[in-house]
Amino acid sequence: MGWNAAQLPRQEGDYGRAYEVEGYVGQIDGGTSQALVLGDMPARTTFLPQFNVLVREIAGDDEAELPDLVAGLLPNVDWEPGPIWNVAEPVILFDSVYDSTEIENEEHLRIDLVMGEYVIEAGYIETPGEYLILVRLTLV
Repeated sequence: MGWNAAQLPRQEGDYGRAYEVEGYVGQIDGGTSQALVLGDMPARTTFLPQFNVLVREIAGDDEAELPDLVAGLLPNVDWEPGPIWNVAEPVILFDSVYDSTEIENEEHLRIDLVMGEYVIEAGYIETPGEYLILVRLTLV
């Protein structure tokens, strides 16, 4: 028997608010700015700056081939529109299970983005060896 969100106890803090995001991507109030939340399911995530794309590997073989694979897949992604995200400070990708005050001591990824507004789009795509969620960040 599966659970639905209405049956689960309400979580507190950033983790609880991030958990409530439906779909591949959403936003929550991050205090001084809006935090972008990568939803759907836990996944190993990296940023490919040459494409301005976050890559969430649901299942796959080899991270070393990811840039070449993504380059070939981008024209075939069925992009779903997401929020407009205002980047006004440095971006740090981290697991929402940690409080923002704990991220310096935990695994995280600093992402260098130009400050400004970004259109966020997401899409799922698979190949015989990879199942990926791609999140494209386009500066407006």
